[in-house]
Parts: sequence; structure tokens; C-alpha cells
Amino acid sequence: MGKKALIVRGGWDGHQPREVSEIFDRVLREEGFETEVSDTLDALKDQDKLNGLSLIVPVWTMGTITAEQSKPVFKAVNEAGVGIAGCHGGMCDSFRENTEWQFMTGGQWVAHPGDDGVTYRVRLIKGSHPIVQGIEDFDVCSEQYYMHTDPSNHVLATTEFPLAAGPHTPNGRFDMPVVWTRFYGKGRVFYTSLGHQANIVASEPCLTIIRRGFNWAAK
Repeated sequence: MGKKALIVRGGWDGHQPREVSEIFDRVLREEGFETEVSDTLDALKDQDKLNGLSLIVPVWTMGTITAEQSKPVFKAVNEAGVGIAGCHGGMCDSFRENTEWQFMTGGQWVAHPGDDGVTYRVRLIKGSHPIVQGIEDFDVCSEQYYMHTDPSNHVLATTEFPLAAGPHTPNGRFDMPVVWTRFYGKGRVFYTSLGHQANIVASEPCLTIIRRGFNWAAK
């Protein structure tokens, strides 16, 4: 049986969910996945269908999700071992009121000091994972995501704060996770905070990291 992926897109238009999902769809097809792209969270209601997937890819910033829509996702990942993977606000700023979503994904956006246009260094943790193997540290001009993250995440890349001034500045310098993997029950979870808009998603090495992350997370 071939690999199957469901991309669910929507939410805040500022993150270009349509354009980003089209890039994800192309990448997944190139990697041999049979894909479906949905513009409604109701696509998540069918438990049997979700259980038969290899990967769920949310591209949905903010908004709300009902228990009827979210519980099948949690069950598919936790019990059936379906992977979930995504980027930026499309996965870790999806449903701010749903703490189980945050528990599954391993983080939640809370700020981006300096807003869009901050140039920051992404530092790969050498030897941490095949997803980042052979990739050197690189700079991105985008939003630098300040996140609340799960301490059990396996962190593959970080960025140093603070660069832009803000109420966090007196706390001094520290490393913030940018890319991580984790497990939610039997399912693999991949996330990168890179990807504010489609141009960042499509840039290298961001796209290679995402491509490898999709493949790693897939059941």
C-alpha cells in the first residue's frame, strides 16, 4: 500500500495557507505520497480514513477546532501511529484554546519580537538527526518565533534570542528551538518554526528540512 497524506489548510490568510499547501502537496507527491488537500477541518472527522493515512499536514493558523474534528486526529496519531508534520503558525499556532493540540505538537507560538523582517541565524545541532545531516547553519530574514516548547522535544536546530528589543530582553541570551521531532503515543511529530510565508517555505535549506521531516514522520 502506498503512502497517503492529508493536507488541511485554512485559518489566517497572512500565512498564505493556499500557497504553502501547494508547495507541501508538490513535495509530498515528489516523495511518492498520494495526497488530498482539504479546505475544511471536517476532513478530520472520519476516524477510519485518518487511521489509514501515513501523514497529516496541518496548514491552519489560529481559528478554532471542535472536539469532533480534533479527537480523531489525536487518536490516529496516538493509537494508529499516523505521523503529523508542519511548520510555523500552520501547526504550532493553530488552535490556541486546544491544549491537547499543543501537547501533541510540542509547542505554541507566543511572540515574534521585531515582527517580520528580522534577520536571524538558524543553528543546526550537528549529529542530532538525519533530517539536518549535512546542512550548515544559515540565516533567515523572517519572523523569529518565540515559543513555549515541550521539554521532551528532540531539538534539531535553534536560534539565539534576543535580537529585537522587547519585554523578554532583560532575561539575557538563550537558545530557542526552531526544528524538533517528538512522539505522541505511537505517532511521529515533526515541526519547524520556519515558514512565515510561501517564499520562506520554498527557500533552501528550509524546504529540504521540511521534505526530510515529512518523510521521517510518515507512518
